[in-house]
Amino acid sequence: MDKNTDILNRLNHKDGMTVPEGFFDDFAQRMEAALPERPELSTPSPYIPRTTWQRIRPYVYMAAMFAGVWCMLKMFSIMGGGDRQPLESNPVMAEAFENEKFVNDYIFSDVNQWDIYDQLMEEGIDAQALCDSLAAFDSLQ
Repeated sequence: MDKNTDILNRLNHKDGMTVPEGFFDDFAQRMEAALPERPELSTPSPYIPRTTWQRIRPYVYMAAMFAGVWCMLKMFSIMGGGDRQPLESNPVMAEAFENEKFVNDYIFSDVNQWDIYDQLMEEGIDAQALCDSLAAFDSLQ
């Protein structure tokens, strides 16, 4: 039951990746004869000195690249909030935070009581102890 299952072998068909016999024996000579003549290659070219700009251009490009990378990183740090100033150095913001109405309207308006409870739980404050202390505080008033 040895049946040849390769269709190409049954049809006696080659894959097309063959080269005629002796094709590469004189290939270099035939290729050289087929190329056109280039007289400019036979005479040496005169020496042309490089200008100052041609000599310093790679260094200028490299300096510009480093300056661009530095500016990009500076912008990322500014946009990311890396250069935040303390509140004491900005008198306008310090005055705004001293105003109780401003703080209640613009800062505490976004805070939910459950966010406060979650924050207290993360800090390790027990909810029962918090309720007891609030009840004691209310009884004092």
